[in-house]
Amino acid sequence: MTRFGYTLMTEQAGPKELVQHAISAETVGFDFEVCSDHFSPWLSAQGHAPNAWTVLGAVAHATERVDLYSYVTCPTMRYHPAIVAQQAATVQILSDGRFTLGLGSGENLNEHVVGKGWPSLQTRQDMLVEAVQIIRELWTGTLVDWRGEYFQVDSARIWDVPDDPIHIGISMTGDRSLDNFAALADHLIEVQPAADRVEAWHKARQATGLPGGGRVVGQIPVCWDPSRDAAVERAHEQFRWFSGGWAVNADLSTTAGFAGATQFVRPEDVAESIPCGPDLDAIVEAVSEYWDAGFTDIALIQIGGEHQTQFFEEAAKPLLEALRSAAP
Repeated sequence: MTRFGYTLMTEQAGPKELVQHAISAETVGFDFEVCSDHFSPWLSAQGHAPNAWTVLGAVAHATERVDLYSYVTCPTMRYHPAIVAQQAATVQILSDGRFTLGLGSGENLNEHVVGKGWPSLQTRQDMLVEAVQIIRELWTGTLVDWRGEYFQVDSARIWDVPDDPIHIGISMTGDRSLDNFAALADHLIEVQPAADRVEAWHKARQATGLPGGGRVVGQIPVCWDPSRDAAVERAHEQFRWFSGGWAVNADLSTTAGFAGATQFVRPEDVAESIPCGPDLDAIVEAVSEYWDAGFTDIALIQIGGEHQTQFFEEAAKPLLEALRSAAP
């Protein structure tokens, strides 16, 4: 069964608003919620970047049913993996077992702020492998000492270990990441509706002797609005960075850099890749690419922080009905 989620996009709303959005998303019937983990918005027009883990703790307390994901946290530079292990354990307890730790190798935009530079992709992936190993060791609740290539842990212990085990989803791009993370991740997080990537993920898991059944989690931006023109304008203003692709988006370091890189992206270019306006069928058609590719969990981003309430009141329920009716 395909599950549909809602994105708590920290780049476009403040912390109190995000908690209210989480409550509203649960009320209208979303199955899960993912929370982005950014130090900076992509573009200054988005205007926000509260701490994701504080938000997740508040959302865990304010909701009762929806599953929660970090989407995604980089546990190698801005956070030490020992801190991520503790944060995730705490959110799992607060949410009564509804949390999944989503991890990735990060973006320069968010990680450069601690002054450690920006390593190559190969190095970042190697760091992530070691970080996941440390996190899983700490979740045993035992005393951990670690001397690795990238990290050191001295006499660390997670004192509040949740009864429910925490699953890990990892964002993977490229064959090397599949080789690195297939045995470490419980779930695949993928940024494009690529059936070949999903198939390769399942094959890689099977090759390591792991059982099937891992979830495949994706995300798609939409810009619902009663006016298509207003939706296209808003999507262009706040989401034209999305057109750069992740190979570019991972390496730019500032909102000014993203503004410069996307200065020639036109509104009509954005509208070609993001469904804009009141047409729910167009959104369903765009989302269907993900379930056709084998995704089990698909989170929607409604673009525009100030437009969430209208989305919940007018569009969310009929959209979920249409999606569930069309999905396998």
